[in-house]
Amino acid sequence: MRRMSDIVRNQKPLMLPTVATARHACVCMRERKVGAVLVTDRDRHLVGMFTGRGAVGRVLAEGKDPDTTQIGDVMTRDPRSLSPEHPAIDALRLMYDIGCRHIPVVVDGRVLGIVSRADFRGIELDRLDEETDFWERL
Repeated sequence: MRRMSDIVRNQKPLMLPTVATARHACVCMRERKVGAVLVTDRDRHLVGMFTGRGAVGRVLAEGKDPDTTQIGDVMTRDPRSLSPEHPAIDALRLMYDIGCRHIPVVVDGRVLGIVSRADFRGIELDRLDEETDFWERL
């Protein structure tokens, strides 16, 4: 069974400060081909997360200027996270339960990495589907 630490090993997650603009965050996400920015303080402590969905829903749809809107004002504050010791299936369960696509991996509040639904293999996805079917039948 894979652990979160296996997925984020050698990862260099996209991290930006709260004062970065929404446009800058979006450009960085496009360049890195990722869907989320981990918003951190100077010591890599996780304070929030800004995603492509957030850019659309909290910036563009609300008519905010992406060149002046700071991600600290539109990020998801204190996002749910997991430690590297958790089994990978726990991240999939959490994504399903709270309706998100990314889960930060942290140790003592400091960012180690991030996992997304795309990081998971068939066996893990199949297991989640089986569990979901089981609970829905009860």
